Amino acid sequence: MRFTPARAAVPLTTLLLVVLAACGSPTAATTAAAPGGDADSAAGHGHHQPIPTTEADWKPVTDALARTGKFGDGNTVYRIPLPRGDLHITSNGVAIKPGLSLGGYAAFAKYHDGVMLMGDLVVTEAELPKVTDALQAHGIEQTALHKHLLQQDPPVWWTHIHAMSGNPAALAQGIKAALDATSIPPAATPPGQQPPIDLDTAGIDKALGRKGTADGGIYKFTIARAETITDDGHVLPPTFGVTTGINFQPVGGGRAAINGDFVMTAPEVQKVIQALRKGGIDLVEVHNHSFTEQPRLFYMHFWAVDDGVTLAKALRPALDATNLHPAG
Repeated sequence: MRFTPARAAVPLTTLLLVVLAACGSPTAATTAAAPGGDADSAAGHGHHQPIPTTEADWKPVTDALARTGKFGDGNTVYRIPLPRGDLHITSNGVAIKPGLSLGGYAAFAKYHDGVMLMGDLVVTEAELPKVTDALQAHGIEQTALHKHLLQQDPPVWWTHIHAMSGNPAALAQGIKAALDATSIPPAATPPGQQPPIDLDTAGIDKALGRKGTADGGIYKFTIARAETITDDGHVLPPTFGVTTGINFQPVGGGRAAINGDFVMTAPEVQKVIQALRKGGIDLVEVHNHSFTEQPRLFYMHFWAVDDGVTLAKALRPALDATNLHPAG
């Protein structure tokens, strides 16, 4: 039989379609949800996952900083609190407790390709240039610089930090150099007994649909997003700070000052703004914390003073406008 191009074209075309279909269709490995999760949680597949660690893994860090931390997310993130208990800040006539707005931190996690540092440092305006120079000299990036309060005396800034290294002790030395440029005191001994919370915490819990935690006289909520967050190919557990935080500081008579931040994707930002303003809650800042996270995240700080339960009811629609992890 004589060879003709028309007959040859059929198998070649079929082969090409098979190859294209194989390249374009997802495999079972990329579409399967992670154990205990849904399709969103499969987004972390193929990325660097954090590795569980022990206290011994972080001893070079705690030795350098003369501070200890706590584990989160299955011992994958080691977070060291850096509150500015030395500062006496007022905002709109409210004396700000460290737990409301002045709680910096440094969080560390180990991956197969190195150790990641993420954190947030609270610095005065006079300290900021020296802190910046110390961080830059040690190869620690500043990924955001902003304020958490509308009116504050004296002026205070918050700078977010990020670094990857094979040497966690070197990261800690960089943090120590930055802290040495401030008046932050040595790590304080945690109080043996929590001070009373002069708020209707049961009513606040009911309004927000979640259970808060008393911490140093502040009633707090920390809420993770439902989807997996990654940064430059590394999965970021919530303990790194990619969470919504809502803090209630009692100011007397069941009233509270509220501050914190919502973590949002771009399509959620306007919805949260509208919900907060409908509830009479002031906006403070809208900004990023990181450069390369996926999905792209933005953070919105807020402020109000009113009855605690009234504020919680006003905050609830803003929470519902974001893709948060379901209440436990």
